[in-house]
Amino acid sequence: MKNNYGITMVSLVVTIIILIILAGVSINLTLGDNGLITIAKKAKENMELAQIEEQSRLNELYIQIGKDDEILGNTNIDFLEKLTEFKKKMENI
Repeated sequence: MKNNYGITMVSLVVTIIILIILAGVSINLTLGDNGLITIAKKAKENMELAQIEEQSRLNELYIQIGKDDEILGNTNIDFLEKLTEFKKKMENI
């Protein structure tokens, strides 16, 4: 009687095919059109655009605060105090 131990060629081929399929699916999920990397790049671009928009709005607000101070005849010190207070409030949000 002969005892055969080990992996048969058929099971080895099936295992390799399954691993190839899993690798293909993983690569597609990572690098595809709707993959993780593409989604991360889009999120980064959206974040940068949002930061630019927020900065421009803050600049407009600072300019408006400065104009209000000029109209009311307040000094630059008052303006700087208001600006500092506003920045602190924005950081707490």
